Amino acid sequence: MEIIEHPCIRKSAFSGVLDKNLKKLEKRLGVSLSLRGDSLLIDGPQDRMDFAKQYFDIIKNLEKKGNSLKEEDFHIALDLLEEGEGDRIKNFFPSKPLNLSRKTVTPKSLNQQDYIQAIKKHDLVFGIGPAGTGKTYLAMAMALSFLQHKAVTRIILIRPAVEAGEKLGFLPGDMQQKINPYLRPLYDALFDLAKTDQANRLIERGIIEIAPLAYMRGRTLNSAFIILDEAQNTTKEQMKMILTRTGFDSKLVVTADITQIDLPQPQKSGVIHAMKILENIKEIAILEFNHKDVVRHPLVQKIVKAYQKAESKAQKK
Repeated sequence: MEIIEHPCIRKSAFSGVLDKNLKKLEKRLGVSLSLRGDSLLIDGPQDRMDFAKQYFDIIKNLEKKGNSLKEEDFHIALDLLEEGEGDRIKNFFPSKPLNLSRKTVTPKSLNQQDYIQAIKKHDLVFGIGPAGTGKTYLAMAMALSFLQHKAVTRIILIRPAVEAGEKLGFLPGDMQQKINPYLRPLYDALFDLAKTDQANRLIERGIIEIAPLAYMRGRTLNSAFIILDEAQNTTKEQMKMILTRTGFDSKLVVTADITQIDLPQPQKSGVIHAMKILENIKEIAILEFNHKDVVRHPLVQKIVKAYQKAESKAQKK
C-alpha cells in the first residue's frame, strides 16, 4: 500500500460530494483510494499504484502552484497523463467558466476543453462524436457567451430536417409546426443555459434564430454565431451551401455523430465529405470526441464504448 501525504486534499474538490469523484477516479486509475486524515491511501496492482502515485504527485504540484482545482480538472489532468501530454500537464491551469444567465458551464474533459479553445481561435470548427459528449451543448454555451460579450450580434441555430419529404406532410399544422420536432433539441439546450424570459425575448427579436437548414439558402450570415447540429444528416450539396453562407465576423460550429446517419440510401453524408476535403486548411479545427467525454448517465458512457468496440470489429472484418 502506498501513502501520499496531501494536506490540501479535503479542502479541494478531489473527493466530491459523498466521495462521488473519489469513486470515479478509482475506476479510471484501477486502484482503491481512501482518505485517512490528511493522507490518501492507494491500494491495487503495483503498476496501477505507480501510475496513480505519478498522477497524484502531478495534482499536488498543480495545487502548490496556486491552482484551485475543481472536480472536472482532476479528470482533464488525468486525460493529459493518459495521452502522454507531459508538457501540457506542467502548464495546465483550470478552464475559465462560462458564466451565463442561468448557469455556469465548464468543460469536463480534455476534448471538451480543446473544443472550447478551438471555437475561440477558429472561425470554423467541426465537433464530431457520439451522443452525450457535449458537442451541441458547449457550442450553445459558447454562442451565448459570444453574444453576451457582443462579439457577435446574433445566434443562428440550424438542423437538417432529414424527413423533409412526404413524411413531414403527414404531420399536422403549418410548416413551422411540422419542423419544430426536429429543432426541439436546440430549444432544450438554449433554455437550459439561458433564463426562459431572456431566451424568449431574444427569439422574438430575431437575435436568436432557430431554423431548418433549407431556410439558409441564398443568405449571407454576418456577425453571427452559427451552429449546424446533426450535420451527419446533410448531403454534400447542403454542407457546401452552409459552409459558404458564413459572412464577416461570424463563427460556424458544425456538430455531428457520424455513427447515426439517417440519410436515405444512396446519399452520402456531407459532413464526412467536407472533413476529408477541408482537413488540411489550418484555419479550420476538427475535434473528435469519444466515450470519455460522455457527460450523461454513467451507463451511457459504457453503451457508447460498447458500440464503438463493436463497430471497430465490424470494420476490420
